[in-house]
Amino acid sequence: MAHDHSQDEHHDHSHLDEMDLKVRTLESLLVEKGYVKSEALDEIVETYEFRVGPRNGAQVVAKAWTDSAYLDRLRKDATAAISELGFSGRQGEHMRVVENTDETHNMVVCTLCSCYPWSVLGLPPVWYKSVPYRSRAVIEPEAVLAEFGLKLRKGKTIKVWDSTAEMRYLVIPERPAGTEGWSEEDLAKLVTRDSMIGTGLALNLDTLS
Repeated sequence: MAHDHSQDEHHDHSHLDEMDLKVRTLESLLVEKGYVKSEALDEIVETYEFRVGPRNGAQVVAKAWTDSAYLDRLRKDATAAISELGFSGRQGEHMRVVENTDETHNMVVCTLCSCYPWSVLGLPPVWYKSVPYRSRAVIEPEAVLAEFGLKLRKGKTIKVWDSTAEMRYLVIPERPAGTEGWSEEDLAKLVTRDSMIGTGLALNLDTLS
């Protein structure tokens, strides 16, 4: 349902922080007690690190930017079109794409819980699940976007899409200017998780320089 309203960081991995230590300790206890096999934990980590996450959604967006036939298929049946790229699974069974344009900006929320398209965006960020975001995104989307550092052109329509168990949304952000002739691989690097939720935009060339 829509409601209308008119890079890289470098981290020091030379030591484990407190949360890392807690996770490692919990993993060790689970394996030691026989509740889970270490191979199963490795599989879960590998899945969310390499097979599930925003990089999947970025590939979908990049292909939509460069392949009009693929974009048409996304519009008609996003679930099937996304599956063409090998991205499917839990919370990705009922997908719809919404496209940002010069006139319209789309933003996604789940007001009841935290429905989220894991297959293309990975695990939801903490703020997406928070009560303030879930309640305010519909009531005052412009103010919420401003808190994310996103100020839209005056008069641009904001559409807020409420995800449910029956339908989840993926925002196709506007393609940055000056990227004509770019490969899908390079374009995908401009697509951020937040731009596919609608709380951000795709990176532009000034950002990369």
